[in-house]
Amino acid sequence: MSVPMSPGTLDIGIDIGGTFTDAVCRGADGSARLLKVPSTPDDPSRAVAEALRRLLGDAGGGAVRRFLHGTTVATNAILEGTAARVGLITTAGFADVLEIGRMTRASNYDLIFGPQTPVDVAPSARRLEVRERIDAEGLVVEPLDEAGVAVAARQLAGDGVQAIAICFLFAFLNPAHERRAREIVEATCPGIAVSLSSEVDPGIREYERCCATVFDAALKPVMDRYLGRIEGILAESGVPAALRIMHSRGGLLGAGAARGRPIRLTLSGPSAAAIGAASVLRDAGFGQGVSIDVGGTSADVALIENGTPALRNNGRIGRFPVRVPTADVLAIAAGGGSIAWIDATGGLRVGPRSAGADPGPACYRRGGTRPTVLDASVVLGLVDPARFANGELRLDADAAAEAIARDIAGPLGMGLEAAASAIHRVINATMAEAVRQMTVARGIDPRDFPLLPAGGGGGLHAAWIAEELGMTKVVVPAAPGVLAAAGLLEAPLEHDAAHGFYRPLERLTEDDLRAAIDALAARCAAAMAGDGVASGSAVTEIAAAASFMGQGHSLDVQVPPGSARPGEAIRTGFIEAHRRAYGHTRDAPVRLVSLRVVQRLPAETAATRWRGDDGRDMRARRAILDGVAAEVAVRHRASMAEGEVVTGPVIVEQADSTLVVPAGWRLVAHARHLMMERIAA
Repeated sequence: MSVPMSPGTLDIGIDIGGTFTDAVCRGADGSARLLKVPSTPDDPSRAVAEALRRLLGDAGGGAVRRFLHGTTVATNAILEGTAARVGLITTAGFADVLEIGRMTRASNYDLIFGPQTPVDVAPSARRLEVRERIDAEGLVVEPLDEAGVAVAARQLAGDGVQAIAICFLFAFLNPAHERRAREIVEATCPGIAVSLSSEVDPGIREYERCCATVFDAALKPVMDRYLGRIEGILAESGVPAALRIMHSRGGLLGAGAARGRPIRLTLSGPSAAAIGAASVLRDAGFGQGVSIDVGGTSADVALIENGTPALRNNGRIGRFPVRVPTADVLAIAAGGGSIAWIDATGGLRVGPRSAGADPGPACYRRGGTRPTVLDASVVLGLVDPARFANGELRLDADAAAEAIARDIAGPLGMGLEAAASAIHRVINATMAEAVRQMTVARGIDPRDFPLLPAGGGGGLHAAWIAEELGMTKVVVPAAPGVLAAAGLLEAPLEHDAAHGFYRPLERLTEDDLRAAIDALAARCAAAMAGDGVASGSAVTEIAAAASFMGQGHSLDVQVPPGSARPGEAIRTGFIEAHRRAYGHTRDAPVRLVSLRVVQRLPAETAATRWRGDDGRDMRARRAILDGVAAEVAVRHRASMAEGEVVTGPVIVEQADSTLVVPAGWRLVAHARHLMMERIAA
């Protein structure tokens, strides 16, 4: 299959998942098609190359207008311990901040637990101190010991580090010492990557700022090599479009900006899926909702508010804080590859261990022998082994049954299908609890929200998750299995810049604040220009983090662009935000914690029209729903006419996913989505 040859007409989005790499190709008229290829964990770029080759077919790469990419490489490098060897240079007396952390435990009841701070990333031998000091007002108390910086850099280079993080006390107020230290390191040890805390995370709290800076430095060599491979693939394919990468906030960056601060790429894929979910919900007429993207190794739950993904400023990688703005996504270890097992008390457990993409579930026949959620889906008749992932990977039903019978049904003394049903009930409860954490735990009633299932496995579990939470509407995207890749096409090009203050507003003049905002906007504009955006084309947003004096937490306040009195806008906005959040306010000085400017260039895209295949319905097949076996009708998504109403039980299959509609649910076909509605208790 080939794409049109017209130059500059195609947008391609490719997102790497734990099991499959998803790709979407859309033409200028909005017509789009999808592709799923098995991921290649040993070198994720190989799957990207294969997806691009198959999307282009016999056509040349010159037809590609935009090439957009979402990847888990940054996150996996940290979680799997494959990031670069990194050293830390910090203020004398503060080398152990990274090890002391907040003196908290990730789990209070674990008898055996690993490091609670990222000491493995930068152990004590690679954390060096130099004499310098800037006080809480941003004033130099002790000059930087430049000779000491050079000595530390040479010592770390001799220890084989590939990157150096520099984190000085109060550098977010005055970055002069950090900037000078970088100049010395680069002159002393050419080729070593350097990250500054004043650029990575310009805010209070040394431990969090140090964590983010160390991770950023550790990722620079890794992401530089990876992005270089992707750029090489584009060049070999004749693609003239610049590489754009999804970052954690849900926007796109040019490759140069991504290399400069790779910590922003740590939640790339989940953010793309949240962008895609928001777009589908808006099209369906909903400004709010909850999405759950179920892949092979994990499920990502995102909250959609006012038509856009909710954001948070405090992300995490595993147990460790990574304080970069990110889409508010809760990732849990629950997916099609989650392994079912029996614990020491004889109870059935599912996950968090996963079979991953290699060797994968038992039904893959690639060496995996442990039973997984996908194996249970095959045994229950919910997934057609011959049509899984559009036939990209033929499944072995006998291998799935053998694994479940051996490891689950036999030990528990139950039948094969009962064991498979139990595996589904456990994983459904796990996913429902994740949705509950994103809604009920925050005071949000999920019954008022639609659920949007995505990923290859979302449709297999959506109805039961919704029933568990009392949700009555499920919005199913036209191409749920590649929602993250499709979200890349909807994402804006976006740059942000921040500056820490942590001082009373009354000590900052309106002129000071306007100058600070202008400086941040100029940094964003320069980054936009580096990505080829004309001056004045981007939309500017200004946000201030503020608190009352004495408070340890802050609230975000929007500042109107071009405001002549930003200080007054911050003060009044914060007081009102505090009243909304806590039901009260008080007469007290307001502290400005930080300012952030975001410039965004929205994507210019046509409404997506998915190219279907032949759309022939399949015959009914035996399936087990809610423990009851029956002949269940199987429909193909492309065969459903707009406005058609189907009552469950029915299984709806398409190239990238399978949707199960149990009894008591009704399905209505719309042009660009399906609406599932609960009709019986």
